[in-house]
Amino acid sequence: MKKVLFTQRVEIVASYGERRDCADQNIARFISECGYLPVPVPNVPMIVQDMVDNMDFAGIVFSGGNNLVSLGGDAPERDETEKLLLETAISNSIPVYGFCRGMQVILDYYKYPLTKIEGHVATRHLISGVITDRIVNSYHNYGCVQKDFMCKGPLDMIAATEDGVVEAIRHKELPILGTMWHPERNDPFEGDDIKTVKELFC
Repeated sequence: MKKVLFTQRVEIVASYGERRDCADQNIARFISECGYLPVPVPNVPMIVQDMVDNMDFAGIVFSGGNNLVSLGGDAPERDETEKLLLETAISNSIPVYGFCRGMQVILDYYKYPLTKIEGHVATRHLISGVITDRIVNSYHNYGCVQKDFMCKGPLDMIAATEDGVVEAIRHKELPILGTMWHPERNDPFEGDDIKTVKELFC
């Protein structure tokens, strides 16, 4: 079974003096349902570099949780880890799927503006575009709005909400995809999301 790496959020436990890596178990379940062996990535860039240098894997999933440091987040090690992974993927044409924060990482890397978004936490939205007539979940405070999306950049917008927030992106040349919705938070997992990941990581 082919391996897929997935990133984890950082939880700060002050009472123990610990910075813990963790992820919803449903992320691993979703990747497994897509037909891949899920491998969690620690937010320790030196170890991650060893992983990408010595491990065969089919793709990388950038998960949700933690704001980027530039947006007020407090997990710089995660920013560094995901930048390392994204640059590795770009250099080697490794498929990447980023959801929620993961899509923000991709947008931020390519200098697309991220702004505060209202009304997109713990709700659902109808989206349209290349991906159309889907109602998706929403758990984010930051995003890219259509009027600020740089059409001449390396990314295509493939879905947006009725209130003008970009909900899905795809790189014009590389196997890089992002969605603002969480595929692992659907019960059961949606067939469209499974099909998309299988096609991306095949």
